[in-house]
Amino acid sequence: MFWKRKTKSAPPVRSGHAIPEGQRVYAIGDIHGRDDLFARIIDTIRADNASRAPATITLILLGDLVDRGPDSDRVVERAMRLKDEFPDTRLLIGNHEECFLAALTGDVRRLRYFMRIGGDATVRSYWRGDDCFDSATFEEVAERLPHMVPAEHVDFLGRGEDVIEIGDYAFVHAGIRPGVPLDRQKPTDLRWIRDEFLDDLGDHGKMIVHGHSITREPDEQANRIGVDIGAFRSGALAAIGLEGHRRWFIFAREEEACADAA
Repeated sequence: MFWKRKTKSAPPVRSGHAIPEGQRVYAIGDIHGRDDLFARIIDTIRADNASRAPATITLILLGDLVDRGPDSDRVVERAMRLKDEFPDTRLLIGNHEECFLAALTGDVRRLRYFMRIGGDATVRSYWRGDDCFDSATFEEVAERLPHMVPAEHVDFLGRGEDVIEIGDYAFVHAGIRPGVPLDRQKPTDLRWIRDEFLDDLGDHGKMIVHGHSITREPDEQANRIGVDIGAFRSGALAAIGLEGHRRWFIFAREEEACADAA
C-alpha cells in the first residue's frame, strides 16, 4: 500500500467559501511524471469549461510535476505550453521541484537525495546520449544532468509560486503551518508539511487546496481539500473545479484510456 494516510470523515463544510464572480478555477493535483494522465485531464478540463458559461479561467498546477512517473520531461513541456490555451496558468513549487532544482546545481549529495525520493525517473526522462544511465556514477550524473535539462525547463520550474490566493481559497503544495498567517508561512512548510497540517481541524481563514499527501479520493475537509490521489501508481489524476460557491472534481483514469483504445 502506498497511501500515506486514510481520508478522515469530512465534517460539515463551512459555508461562505467563494471564488470571485466571473472567475473559474481548476487546480490539478500531483502529476509525478504521468504525462498520459496529464494530457487526459487537460482534455477533460477543456470539455468541462466549454460546457459552462463563459468565465475568466485560472489553471493551477499544485506542484510535484516531476519524479516517480516515466515522463517528467514531457510533463514539464506540456505545462509550459498551457499558457497558449490558458493564459492564466500558475505553478506551485512542490518539494520534488525543489529537490530537482537543487540536484541541477551539480551537488552530488543533493543529487543522491533527489534520486532516493523518485528523482531517478526524472533523470531517466532527460538522459540523452549513448551512455547507459544505469552504469553512470552519481558524480557523472551530477556533472552531466544540468546540461541535459533545457534551460527553459529550469526557468519555468524556478519561477513557481508558494501560495496562490483567490477569493476565499488559498492554494499551496503541501499545506500550511496552523496558526501562522499566510504571508508569514515558511517555504519549507508550504512545500513539505504533512501531519501537523492534516491533523489540524481549525479554521485557517481560507479554504486550503493542496496536494502532497495521497488519499484514495480527493480529501474534502472543513478547512482543506486534498487533491493528490497518487497518479504515479494509482493510474488516476484528480483536479478540482471552483466557481462562485460551487466546487466539483474532475478525474483522468488509466482504465478510461484503455477503454478508448479497445
